[in-house]
Amino acid sequence: MSIVTVNGLELAYEVHGGEGPPLLLVGGLGQQLAGWHPDLLAALVRRGFQVVVFDNRDVGLSTHLDHLGRPDLGEILAGRFDLAPYGLTDLAADALGLLDALGIDSAHVLGMSMGGMIAQVAALRAPERVRSLTSVMSHPGDHRVQPTPEAIGLFLRPAPPDLESAVLAAIEAQRVLGSPEFTPDDIWLRQRTELYWQRRTSPDGTLRQLAALLVAPDRTADLARLATPTLVVHGGSDPLVPVIGGRLTAAAIPSAELLEIDGMGHELPRPVWERVLDKIEDVVDRGEVPRRLSRPA
Repeated sequence: MSIVTVNGLELAYEVHGGEGPPLLLVGGLGQQLAGWHPDLLAALVRRGFQVVVFDNRDVGLSTHLDHLGRPDLGEILAGRFDLAPYGLTDLAADALGLLDALGIDSAHVLGMSMGGMIAQVAALRAPERVRSLTSVMSHPGDHRVQPTPEAIGLFLRPAPPDLESAVLAAIEAQRVLGSPEFTPDDIWLRQRTELYWQRRTSPDGTLRQLAALLVAPDRTADLARLATPTLVVHGGSDPLVPVIGGRLTAAAIPSAELLEIDGMGHELPRPVWERVLDKIEDVVDRGEVPRRLSRPA
């Protein structure tokens, strides 16, 4: 793991693999770079990618903006959008700034959940920097996409005071958000929770990220002008971002292909990896065509 300064913040990142096409993975709400399963990263590297993972601001070992305090989500929901400490555009600028710091002129970008929204914003802000876009269990900012009441309840719980409480909270979140058709990976669930705890958890930081989501405008009209080759992946049983979110994303982007997976919740379970990676290879290949054509013979 390394640290680089981007937009006045320190971002923690890792690079896996060698000289293949760069693939930037953008994590979701509260997700640390340690939240990407190492076997999934290894599978991407075996397929020839140079994979970059990082901690968004306010999570893990990146800068935590504690001086901004805890956002008042009630006031923000009531329309005080000015109370959000930052927005998705700032998170997208961090992702693009990381590419700058690493000397990467453009990359394929895959975002998960909130990371999918950040990836969409990055593609809209700098389409020349995003060779292909993969938006996983995300949505285009259409506020008709709403979590189930049980999923919302996960965000209303007090922060766990210790590791064992954090593990229990993760198990409960898995029960609510997981895939009804796939067996949960309990070993990885505990390992990931321990890694998060050992690095740095920040309940207030996650709330600041959540505020950025709440104030984000609908991107549907802008996405209609996006020419970036796009893959949209969504689970048919997602309670946090219901499957309509993926369908709306795919419908908004002219070049998008939708991969809808029955029985998948708000996660990417191991049994679907190969199917998803095949589709990622396809969209990456679409994104590489202009680069191949532009190279001198």
